[in-house]
Amino acid sequence: MSLILINKYYQDVDNAKKFGKSLNETSLRNYFWVLLDKYAESFNYSVITEISILGKLGKRVTPDGTVRNLWGLDVGYWESKDEKTNLDTEIQAKIDKGYPLNNILFEDGATAVLYQNGTEAARCKIRNPQALDKLLTQFFSYKSEVVYQFETAIERFKADIPIIIKTLREKIDDARQNNSAFIQAQKEFWSLCQMEINP
Repeated sequence: MSLILINKYYQDVDNAKKFGKSLNETSLRNYFWVLLDKYAESFNYSVITEISILGKLGKRVTPDGTVRNLWGLDVGYWESKDEKTNLDTEIQAKIDKGYPLNNILFEDGATAVLYQNGTEAARCKIRNPQALDKLLTQFFSYKSEVVYQFETAIERFKADIPIIIKTLREKIDDARQNNSAFIQAQKEFWSLCQMEINP
């Protein structure tokens, strides 16, 4: 599936270059965004374009794309350049501006560079489909400590729900038998529901 997505990306870019006669970032980056977003779907993520975030230097920066999970947490970032620029120079400029380097993918249509945990983690030629697939999988598989802790807490909470519900039901049943204030409040609430919803 992933190689099919990559080959579709190659076809779309080749057609855009052929018919559009342009190598500019704005002409071609949308095709890479589509590729990223399709990969993101298999991880239950989405790639949102042009969201301002707080950078490492305390100033707002705007990556071309922000990868978010279902809970709205940032998983990674994407920054696109065009082939006419020097990608390493552009990466350094983004680093100097304070772009986060915990999980960010830089690409210029020819080369993809992945930074994780502050250092370069992978680099490949975009026209090498197996290498690109491996790099994209590494990008989307990354979990920051915050995301990992959050997802672990959610899983623990899911496991605890049956116990919480059982305990809550027991407490309510006990209150229905032994707590006169609860019994009175329940009767008043029931009357209110009958009046307002359905007699």
